[in-house]
Amino acid sequence: MLKIHNLSKVYRTEDVETVALDNINIEIETGEFVAIMGPSGCGKSTLLNIIGMLDGASSGSYRFLGEDVVGASENQLAAVRKKNIGFIFQSFNLIDELTVSENVELALLYNNVPSKERKERVAEVLDRVGIAHRAKHRPSQLSGGQQQRVAVARALVTQPALILADEPTGNLDSAHGEEVMEMLKQLNEEGSTIIMVTHSPAHADYARRTVNLFDGQVVTEMFREAS
Repeated sequence: MLKIHNLSKVYRTEDVETVALDNINIEIETGEFVAIMGPSGCGKSTLLNIIGMLDGASSGSYRFLGEDVVGASENQLAAVRKKNIGFIFQSFNLIDELTVSENVELALLYNNVPSKERKERVAEVLDRVGIAHRAKHRPSQLSGGQQQRVAVARALVTQPALILADEPTGNLDSAHGEEVMEMLKQLNEEGSTIIMVTHSPAHADYARRTVNLFDGQVVTEMFREAS
């Protein structure tokens, strides 16, 4: 699905140069579930943002679904993102003024999906994540676990090739966190490719592969047998 070669990211100011990523090499196959771990400030979220085309690399190459991403225009990157990538954030990023259904439908509006199909796909994905009974509620009326289920539904509704999850359980208690992880595990078993940043070794165990970063470099990788 994607191949990153000798990729680096450097942030520069007039006085300081900070290396966030240093010659990263990684390949991820379709259908994998990969956890990215490491201490705070090691480059995990920076790597995820570059994979998701929300940020660009300073050097190196990145190919996604066979296409070269480095050097593409912002309009080209936006088109690839909208079509192929779903995002799940730690802070949910739901819009309080919209209902659950409307929050999920928004992603389809950006993709110019016809109204009838939008309604069908929203209903299907809300049922899939077990939150259909809350379709007309607003985010403020939901628990944290329910809000994250809505965020997962929003990521899924465009039927993306890749799901990127940045600390998806970070704002949840342990019980709701496990619910979300079980849902991600099920999605992966159904064929979704997932890359997840996490601080939790227990949650990383849901993935088949863990990539450990330190000071912007890949230091170890661990593979697990399917359970």
